[in-house]
Amino acid sequence: MKLLGKLLLLSTLWLASSAFAFFDQCKDLFPAQQIPSTAQVGRDLCFDDFAIYYSPSDKKPIYTVERLNGVQLQAPHPRRTNQFYEEARLPFNERALLTDYRGSGYDRGHNVPAGDMTHERGMAQSFSLANMMPQARQNNQGIWAKRVEEPTRMYIKRAQGDVYVFTGSVGQTGSIGRSRVTIPSHLYKLVYDPHKNLAWAYWVENTDDAQMSAPISYVELVQKTGIDFHLPLETRESKSSKPTEKSTSAPRQLVGAWYPVFFDQYSPDKVAAIISNIKAGRIASIEIQYDRNLTLAQNLAQEIQAQSSMQVTLSQSSPPDSGNVSYERNRVIAIVRSK
Repeated sequence: MKLLGKLLLLSTLWLASSAFAFFDQCKDLFPAQQIPSTAQVGRDLCFDDFAIYYSPSDKKPIYTVERLNGVQLQAPHPRRTNQFYEEARLPFNERALLTDYRGSGYDRGHNVPAGDMTHERGMAQSFSLANMMPQARQNNQGIWAKRVEEPTRMYIKRAQGDVYVFTGSVGQTGSIGRSRVTIPSHLYKLVYDPHKNLAWAYWVENTDDAQMSAPISYVELVQKTGIDFHLPLETRESKSSKPTEKSTSAPRQLVGAWYPVFFDQYSPDKVAAIISNIKAGRIASIEIQYDRNLTLAQNLAQEIQAQSSMQVTLSQSSPPDSGNVSYERNRVIAIVRSK
């Protein structure tokens, strides 16, 4: 009985701790480096320019976070790639799959917008399916893009210093695909400007005919989502006695992360770059994802393994059907984990 009691205690402690996110490599993306608190169990994923707290059960983000400023957003941006891929850091049974969106009628809706990305690797990372949610098509391309994402960027371009943006979704109206990716009922985007001690949130129904309403308060969003984002908001009485958080627009160092390298055909330059990074000790592991082009996938794996000590794993995936999907079906993606 004592042994059983200990096992139950350990199990309870593990479940409790699994709901905590640490984000050790990217805490600087959060206001005052404070990680939000939520009862939802998830996995913390760091990327170069954003972070995701991901739900293994819903197969979509619980929330994402970005630290942006006007200097970034007014700089030249890389070309949008539209190259979606499955998140190799997640166990297969926790991943959203490209096939899940096939014939679903829902878009692969970005939480962190591709339009916020300022360099090519960040752009590529933003198309990880870990960053996607099933979003009503007209909503994604209409009200969300034009009246949520674009106004947020316009505000940040005028703001002084860094602005923090959290994005996520809540509720359930069903699911899509074999992985049962949860279709959320509502989407939100929280904007926090520490320089002005100001925060507000967009709250939008996940439907094609959703109507735009006035932004809601930070307190209302916490009540609706059950997430305490730990924003260091000051009351009017305390504002004069406490210094406002200083924003820093210095560029971040790229963190160790997974990033995709796309092969629509064999590219000796791309292969050479991967092998060079392996030999330089910059790469921890590689997973090669493919659909129809097994020959190219095997050739890439064999060449990488022959010229380095790296063992490469193969994973078959399948993109959703659409009128112009043939390029995705023949594409091979090397998912590289950098140290």
